[in-house]
Amino acid sequence: MDPLPTRHSLALRRAAFGSVPEMLDYAAQGQTGVSFHSARGERLSALPWKEVRERAHVMARKLIGAGFARGDRLLITADTWPGFFDAFFGAQYAGLLPVPVSIPVGIGGKEAYLDQLRRQFAASGAVAAVGLDELAGFLAEAAEEFPALRLHGGMDVLESLPEKPVDLRPLGPADTCYIQFSSGSTRHPHGVQITQAALMANLEGITGPGGLDVVEGDRAASWLPLYHDMGLIGFLFSPLAAQLSIDYITPRDFARRPMQWLNLISKYRGTIAYSPSFGYDLAVRRGASQVPADLDLSSWRHAGIGGDMVRADVLDRFAATFEPRGFNRSAFIPSYGMAEVCLAITFSPGGTGVHTDTVDRTALAEQQRAVPAANPDDAHSARRFVVCGKVLPRHQLEVRDEQGHVLGDRAVGRIFVRGPSIMPGYFQEPEASREVLSPDGWLDTGDLGYLLNGEIVVTGRAKDLIIVNGRNVWPQDIEWAIEAQKVVKSGDSAAFSVDTGEGERVVVAVLARVSGDEAKTELARDVAGAVREAIAVDCDVVLVPPTMGLPHTSSGKLSRSRTKANYLAGHYAAKPAAA
Repeated sequence: MDPLPTRHSLALRRAAFGSVPEMLDYAAQGQTGVSFHSARGERLSALPWKEVRERAHVMARKLIGAGFARGDRLLITADTWPGFFDAFFGAQYAGLLPVPVSIPVGIGGKEAYLDQLRRQFAASGAVAAVGLDELAGFLAEAAEEFPALRLHGGMDVLESLPEKPVDLRPLGPADTCYIQFSSGSTRHPHGVQITQAALMANLEGITGPGGLDVVEGDRAASWLPLYHDMGLIGFLFSPLAAQLSIDYITPRDFARRPMQWLNLISKYRGTIAYSPSFGYDLAVRRGASQVPADLDLSSWRHAGIGGDMVRADVLDRFAATFEPRGFNRSAFIPSYGMAEVCLAITFSPGGTGVHTDTVDRTALAEQQRAVPAANPDDAHSARRFVVCGKVLPRHQLEVRDEQGHVLGDRAVGRIFVRGPSIMPGYFQEPEASREVLSPDGWLDTGDLGYLLNGEIVVTGRAKDLIIVNGRNVWPQDIEWAIEAQKVVKSGDSAAFSVDTGEGERVVVAVLARVSGDEAKTELARDVAGAVREAIAVDCDVVLVPPTMGLPHTSSGKLSRSRTKANYLAGHYAAKPAAA
C-alpha cells in the first residue's frame, strides 16, 4: 500500500469555502487524504479525500432514505477510525447534525461513562447514536431511558440501512455544522453550536497568515482525539480546508507508544503536529529511551501547543531531547483557544519559538499585576508564564476587571473575545448562553490572563483560582511545585480550595502510589512540605488510591472541579491525611 501523497494537483485554497461539504468536494478532486496507523506504526488503511466523499454520499443516502429529518442529531462515539468519517461526513451531506462524543477512558469507569452518555443524549436531543462495535452495548444501555432514539449500535446499524436513490441535502453556509461538547462539561454538558460560518472563519484564521500559514507541501500528523475541538477542527477540518494529507494514530496508541507520533512525522515528513503540554512530556518520559536511530524531525515546522496551560519547562525538555534528531525549538507555536470559539483564539508567530514572561509572585498574588521579577531565577519569588500570541485576524480580545473595565498591559483580569468564530450559544440552553455571551457579541472565556505588547498570557481558569487570605494562588503552581520536588509524578496531584466557614483551606488530592501506613504518611508529609516551601501556604493532603484515579475531562485535562466534588462527596479519604 503506497502512502498517500503530500503534494497534489489542486491549487491551494485555505478555508475559502462556505461549508464542510464544499471543502470536502474540493479536496476530493485531488490525491491527498487520511491514513490510519497502528501502535506499531503499520498503516492500517488509507482513504483519499475522494473516497471519503464517496463513502459519505452513500451514508447520506442511507440516512435520508431511513427517514431522518433535516436538523436531526446523530450522536457518534468519535474514535479515530474510518467509521467516524463515514458517519460525520455522511450526516453533513444528509443535513443531519453530528454530535461527536468521547469513548471510555481508564479502567472501571463504565457507570460514569453511561451517565455521561445519558446526559449527552438529553442535552443534544439525539435521535440516533452510533460508534465502535465494542461500544454498542454501552449505547444500548444508555439508550434505554430515551425512547426517541430510533437507532443505536455499532456502525453496522447504519451500514445495514438500504441506500435509496434520493437527492442529497448538504448543510450549507447558513446552517449549524455540528454540536461540540466542551471538554470540561461532563457533569452538566453544554453543547456548543458550531455553525458552518463560524467554523469557516476559524479555519481561515488557523490556516492563514495569522495562524499556521499553511503552504503547499504541508502534511499533518495527529494523535489528538476527534471528539475534542483541537483534534476535530485542528487535525481534521484544518488539513481538509487546505487539502493536506493527515497521518493518524489513536489517542490510546499514543499513550502506550508516544514515539509512534514522532515516527509518523519522521517517516512521512510531517510538517504540522500539535499537542497539549502533557503530550510533549509523555513523549520525553516514555519515549526518550526508545528513540530509533533513523528518527528525523527536521521536517516539523509547526509544533503547536494548546489545550491546557503551556509549560515552558516541558517544552525545554522536549527540545533538548530531540534537537539531536533534527527538531528545531523555533518550531514551537504556543496558542490559546476553546470550543466556544470553535477552536483557536490566538497564535504565537510562526518560526519564533517559545517566549516567556517571568513575573513577581507576590505582586501577581496580591495586586493581580504581572510585575517583571527582580530575580527571574528564584523559583520562590518568580513565576514564568508562556506568551500565547495575538488574537486571530477579524477578532478582538480584551482583559477586563470585575467591574468590566478594560485593563492595560500586565494587569490580570478576565479574558473576553469577540469575532466571527464565536458560537451563537449553547444548544437549546438560552440561560447558559446569556451567562457567557453579551448582547454585543463578547464571550466571557472564564480564563484569567494579562496582555503583553498585544499578546495574551493565560494564567489559569477563573473557577480554579484559589484565594487564601487575599492572595491569589494558582492550582497549577501547587501541582508543579510538588512535581518539581519529585514527590509525585506529573498529573498525579490536583489542588483546590474548600470553604471552612472561617476562610478558604487548600486541599491537595494525590495519587498514593505507595503501600503501607508509614509510606503514605511520609508521602502526605512530603507533599505538604513541598507546597509550604514553594507557595508558602498550608494544605490538607488527601491520598487517592491509584485504582480510583483523579478525574479528567474528555480531552485529557485534569478536572479540579470534579476532584473537589468527589472530595466533598466523601469519595476519597473521610479525613485528610496527616500532614
